[in-house]
Amino acid sequence: MDIEATLNGSLIVSCQPVPGGPLDRPEIVVGFALAALASGAVAVRIEGIANVAAVRIATRAPIIGLVKRDFADTPVRITATVADVDALAEAGADIIAFDATAYPHPEPIADLYAAIRRHGRKAMADISTEAEGRAAVGLGVDFIGTTLSGYMGGPVPEDPDLPLVAALAGCGRPVIAEGRIRVPEQARAAIAAGAAAVVVGSAITRPEHITEWFARAVAAGKRPEAA
Repeated sequence: MDIEATLNGSLIVSCQPVPGGPLDRPEIVVGFALAALASGAVAVRIEGIANVAAVRIATRAPIIGLVKRDFADTPVRITATVADVDALAEAGADIIAFDATAYPHPEPIADLYAAIRRHGRKAMADISTEAEGRAAVGLGVDFIGTTLSGYMGGPVPEDPDLPLVAALAGCGRPVIAEGRIRVPEQARAAIAAGAAAVVVGSAITRPEHITEWFARAVAAGKRPEAA
């Protein structure tokens, strides 16, 4: 499979339930993934070894796999150890996403990249800045994801970071736009800005978040009670 060609101009759906929520079960992740693929997505982004393995059994569509772990001394969370890379490859991920930000890492980024290559998998660098993206290109990764823009400290912006997508569009690697893409118009704008593909997550597979958006809107539009 030519994964780069398959993903070009495509929608990728991130099937990551709210951790500990009522939908956080492998069989439900599989259901999300199959529903997304049946409706126009060409690939899925899946977190967790058990979830990746379950989705792999259910489909041959490309899987971007990752593992999230919290560490005491760094905000880095996404596939931060070689052991996690090994487990994702064993579970069947075609592309392994890892944190390629400039923050301190539990294990060197170069070691993670080497492990991905050792397993013959594609490497997706999740970054938060243009400089991080260009450094990842220098490392040799296959895809650059804007996944972490706005999430590495400080208030989280409301809108997707389309300027970052545009800044990296000519970097020599496909740029995958991800993060806060909540309506079709934003997905279209990401492609127009130069993204090769777009990842949408919460707006499709986290009904808790979608419900909260609508509940806030309804509350904000409620008419005050007559005096």
